[in-house]
Amino acid sequence: MDVHGTVAEGFEPVRDAFAGNFAALGDRGAAVAVYRDGRKVVDLWGGTRDVDGTEPWRRGTAQVVRSATKGVAAAVPLLLHQRGELDLDAPVGEYWPEFKAHGKERVLVRHVLNHRAGLPVLDHPLGAEDALDPLRGPRAVAAQAPVWEPGTDHGYHALTYGWLLDELVRRVTGGRGAGEWLADEIARPLELDLWVGLPAAEEAAGRAGRVGRLEEPDPGPSGNGPRLRPKRAVTEAYADPGSLTRRAFAAITPFPDQNDPAYRAAALPATNGIATADGLARFYAALIGDVDGVTRRVRLFDPATMERARAEESAGPDRVLVVGTRFGLGYMLHGSASPLLSPGSFGHPGRGGALGFADPEAGVAFGYVTNGFRKTVTADPRAQALVRAVRESLRRTGSDVDTPQT
Repeated sequence: MDVHGTVAEGFEPVRDAFAGNFAALGDRGAAVAVYRDGRKVVDLWGGTRDVDGTEPWRRGTAQVVRSATKGVAAAVPLLLHQRGELDLDAPVGEYWPEFKAHGKERVLVRHVLNHRAGLPVLDHPLGAEDALDPLRGPRAVAAQAPVWEPGTDHGYHALTYGWLLDELVRRVTGGRGAGEWLADEIARPLELDLWVGLPAAEEAAGRAGRVGRLEEPDPGPSGNGPRLRPKRAVTEAYADPGSLTRRAFAAITPFPDQNDPAYRAAALPATNGIATADGLARFYAALIGDVDGVTRRVRLFDPATMERARAEESAGPDRVLVVGTRFGLGYMLHGSASPLLSPGSFGHPGRGGALGFADPEAGVAFGYVTNGFRKTVTADPRAQALVRAVRESLRRTGSDVDTPQT
């Protein structure tokens, strides 16, 4: 399988690992990009943009990145806070009065971002069509009672995270949802190929090779734990229809066809972001510094916001994912469930393979996208092989990083 693109001197291990993903780990179509100190040092792609193997993956092929969307969307409320428009310690109900019902008066804005809101499930799941309606999801979470006392514990809000964040942003901005705000304030200024709500023009371009087709996952979440060989407790949690694990991933039942233009056009900030590897990596590069190659050099997070994003807010056994997880404000942090470049990294994986993150100390930003679904939520072996290769490349170029302990 031919690997296309370029790597800077010293980053050859990433090319080797990327090729190895196709040879040994079953990748079908994928791309990886890495920025260092705002300059792109890795830009690789290969395979096919469709899982049938008929259309080649091209420079600029974009892909649905599933929950890697969460890290992108988290920048919106954090930047609103940075601008003085949103108080992270205020009750959500101050901005969204209808949300206060059913014991949610004490849910704070930060609880939405750190997965402590107690709202990972819906007692009445939404169907595929209703889930794409921008009004129905927020109404459903507003009508839902918490399943634990908000703020006292954490559990991954796999799908409800998106409705919580989107409606909160909409109330603060006077009508702009997270996807629209992202497009106006982040993606266009930084010239990112990244969307939460794919525009019609890009969908049309997709038929000519712009957006790849995903391999469709199993219809239910059963067995799709964080590891290819999950612990027994994880397997049992996914197999139990009454567990928080199953119920969290079943908040939309049945799940929409992720190759459907209607799904791609909807704005679901938990799950349906679409990005190129470069768009995802450059987004994270812009969180931590200026970025070369754009008309307007923009650093998104000031130092205080960056530290808020990656300061530990939740850690330990996750009531939904069962394994131990660590979260900052909207971002997964390095840990055994989601190993990143170093202990200071912050980002977010996507169920099935995608990964985006930044490491401020190393000056590194990383993006990986793929169309080959794997039964992983966090530590996909293909993404992990690439992260290890980036670590090795930094050592070769004289910029050692702390080896994370997992």
